[in-house]
Amino acid sequence: MTYLKIAGACKLNGQVSISGAKNAALPLIVSSILAKNEVQISNIPNVADIKTLFVLLENLGANYEFKDNFARIDTRNLSKTKAVYDIVRKMRASILVLGPLLSRFGSCEVSLPGGCAIGQRPIDLHLLALEKMGAKIEIKQGYVVASGRLKGTDVLFDKITVTGSENIIMAAALAKGKTRLLNVAKEPEVVQLCEVLKEAGLEISGIGSSELEIYGTDSELLNFKEFSVIPDRIEAGTYLCAGAITNSKITLKKVNPSHLSAVLSKLEQMGFGFESKEDTLTILPAKEIKPVEILTSEYPGFPTDMQAQFMALALKANGTSIIDERLFENRFMHVSELLRMGADIRLNGHIATIVGGSELNGADVMATDLRASSALVLAALAAKGESNVHRIYHLDRGYENLESKFKGLGADIKRLKEE
Repeated sequence: MTYLKIAGACKLNGQVSISGAKNAALPLIVSSILAKNEVQISNIPNVADIKTLFVLLENLGANYEFKDNFARIDTRNLSKTKAVYDIVRKMRASILVLGPLLSRFGSCEVSLPGGCAIGQRPIDLHLLALEKMGAKIEIKQGYVVASGRLKGTDVLFDKITVTGSENIIMAAALAKGKTRLLNVAKEPEVVQLCEVLKEAGLEISGIGSSELEIYGTDSELLNFKEFSVIPDRIEAGTYLCAGAITNSKITLKKVNPSHLSAVLSKLEQMGFGFESKEDTLTILPAKEIKPVEILTSEYPGFPTDMQAQFMALALKANGTSIIDERLFENRFMHVSELLRMGADIRLNGHIATIVGGSELNGADVMATDLRASSALVLAALAAKGESNVHRIYHLDRGYENLESKFKGLGADIKRLKEE
């Protein structure tokens, strides 16, 4: 096991390049199951979740090469349709293979997923949609056992679900007839999946809206063009918060500012300025860091994946901030670790009250999930003295070259082995 030792009270400066979006790359890689040709993808982040997914595809019979953020994936000779527990338990997004496997082969078995312990995040919406499309679904010994040829129909998601939307979009691609999806997630990652499938020959309309119409190919596989994964808006937001919590001027390269509207709006409310030019974004120090009120919601609202980072930032504000977490019930697990560093945070159900202005002190803290981990790194950058962030395998699931990127900005950060 390794941990990060971080010296706090630092100033950052310089530039950092943003990697491809993990949450876009995962469904895009899975979509190769729908391909009749070798799929070539660039700008894939080299993180643990991506490696897990490639192992899963290889276990199903795919061939792949992944080097220098570029992948070649060949699923033409898939020989298995069972996604086994030992792989799926490591990453919740593995459930994304359910839709395309069922649509292509007419049957599959996918283990119920694992991943971050931030809430139940049930897959019932995925299963209800597939049943509406004609699938027979059973849960046997921890596996979703699905069978049946899928047919187009109208599917209304009772609530917005990103992975549910992605799963059913891919399922509809090879279904027979027209599928109309209502209350679809509008995240940039969902939009890119739709755009890539359209480029591959799928007839799909309504991209970027809450209603999609997909005319399935009736099992005919798609012809994929080479494409590049969009920039990671959550990684970008995390580095913006690093600049903010240290009140430093830093520049992000290879970023899409239009995907960051809600994050930039809150940072502006807190007193920070920005300079934006094409795919670069510079955060400017604030004269005073002001408190903020945040309500997490689906895109284009404030992302739940940035809630923990803003909680750390709010500890430096001159006043009291409120964060209302509406999407996941267990997403305040980082609070107890921030309290160890001297934070003043009070919880009342899904609402956190953060009293800013108290000095943070370095401490030994433990990561509980992916985004909580980054909040602890941010707090450590701003704290007095040294902090040790343990269980950083969570960080490695979603942040590429985190310590080297922070070192490039001037942070004193080291990865060490536990004794």
